[in-house]
Formats: sequence, C-alpha cells, structure tokens
Amino acid sequence: QVQLVESGGGLVQAGGSLRLSCAASGRTFSSYAMGWFRQAPRKEREFVAAISRSGGNTYYADYVKGRFTISRDNAKNTVSLQMNSLKPEDTAVYYCAANKIGLVRTRREYDYWGQGTQVTVSS
Repeated sequence: QVQLVESGGGLVQAGGSLRLSCAASGRTFSSYAMGWFRQAPRKEREFVAAISRSGGNTYYADYVKGRFTISRDNAKNTVSLQMNSLKPEDTAVYYCAANKIGLVRTRREYDYWGQGTQVTVSS
C-alpha cells in the first residue's frame, strides 16, 4: 500500500514557475515508477510525465516537453514536478500516481493516486 500526498500548487502568472511535490508513505517507494497527471475542468485526466524506479529514465507528454521536469528522491520518498514557462492551458488539478509497470501513460496502469493539488495559471 502506498499513500501519496501532493503539495506545491497555487496561482501563478503565465510564464512563471511552480514546483509540485508528492510525498509517499511506506518503505517500498523505490519499487514503483511514478507519474504525474492533470485534470482540467470538464476534461479527462491526462498524462503529464513519468519517471522510472531509479529515476534514470523519464517520459513526457508532448505538450509539456521542454517545460516540465520530473525527478525523484528515493531516500526521501518524494517525486517532484518542476514546471516552467507555464501557460493558462496548464491550469488543472495535478495528481501524482504510482505503478509497478514502468514508464506508462495510461491511467488504468497506475495503482495508487494522491488527492491532487490545484495549479492555476493566469494570463
């Protein structure tokens, strides 16, 4: 069982930056690949980024590539999402999630989810 708690969301102007963090409980964090998803109002939850168990490999959705960076610290049981050059269309609730498979982008392949943190980008 893994419990995930996101933090770091907020209101930022377009072009600004935010750093999201996700703290995981349990001693098996390093056995899970981790991902970030987001859900805007009236839209489906969509994949943002994923990172392998060791942190050595990452995978990004095209719409955030070059702007967002996912990282993890297995000693601290945390995964982060550094978001730069934010756009109004990045406004959403951001969720971290854990899976046993690897660098995947499909929601159903993730086993555990956090409660989400709101990111609002003003124009």
